Amino acid sequence: MTPMIDEKKIIIINADNFSDLTSFYEEMNKLFMKDIDWKLGQSLDALNDILYGGFGVYDPGEQVIVLWNNFSKSKKDLGLEETIKNYQMKVNKGYPYNVMLFQEKLAEIKNGNGPTLCDIIIEIFRDHKNIELKLNG
Repeated sequence: MTPMIDEKKIIIINADNFSDLTSFYEEMNKLFMKDIDWKLGQSLDALNDILYGGFGVYDPGEQVIVLWNNFSKSKKDLGLEETIKNYQMKVNKGYPYNVMLFQEKLAEIKNGNGPTLCDIIIEIFRDHKNIELKLNG
């Protein structure tokens, strides 16, 4: 049973349960796709899609509180190093990725500009007005 506060479901992200982008997606599957027979694709677009609701633990537009515990660990784990690794993988792989775009993003992040994966993920969560995101620790 999903915990509730003031009629809002609570989803708790525990940063101790993942250490990189791949294991982050696995954790999102466990938390948001519970009792669903298919998995979230490993992409930020797919993460954005499931946050609309209707795929697992809450309905579209339903008010939800997401508590992200030990957030400082996630900030490091999904920070500069993981962002560079992710962008470099996309450049090396080529199709279906836009290599030029990820070369630009890679240069940007290496120069200290541009958001890390953690920054992007937080922005995605905050774009969903039905989600109240609380970053703890």
